[in-house]
Amino acid sequence: MSLLRNLTVSLINSREERIVTTLPKAKELRPFVERVITLSRKASNLAGDDTGARALHLRRQAAGFFHAGNMQAAALTGKRGQLRPPRTAGMAALKRLFDELGERYKDRPGGYTRILKLGTRVGDNAELAIIELVDNPNEREALASAKKRKAPTGKKKKPAGKGKTQTEDASDSEATSATDEES
Repeated sequence: MSLLRNLTVSLINSREERIVTTLPKAKELRPFVERVITLSRKASNLAGDDTGARALHLRRQAAGFFHAGNMQAAALTGKRGQLRPPRTAGMAALKRLFDELGERYKDRPGGYTRILKLGTRVGDNAELAIIELVDNPNEREALASAKKRKAPTGKKKKPAGKGKTQTEDASDSEATSATDEES
């Protein structure tokens, strides 16, 4: 269970929104991550009178999927003047989950992750895989640049040799051969 919690935190907090792990771990991680994202999606889709209480309940349910961190630490720990330790990565993942990912997957009914097989690792021959969140910013940027490359420019290029008569082609080739002889 701790392994899945740590992998989930790593996946949500990673800048590229992808991690490399072994294939069995990735297959076990997928339903764990998707349940957490579904909770954040439900919280972002709430409307009505008790939205605050229901959203808080969903946030607390999702917090159960992560390590609680330094929730019970006193305001000052041990020595005088010493500040509380910073919150753990689990709390940062929970904040990002409800602030960004819940809004991104608001209209998506499921399938928030993708597993890509990489091959085997050299040392122990374990099968590696990438697990990533779909519709991540890098993916959207790549799709936008691909659309720009495929978009027509409006100008049609005239193929070389088309539109000229045979006499013009012959005179052009004679002119280039004459300039080549001079040099």
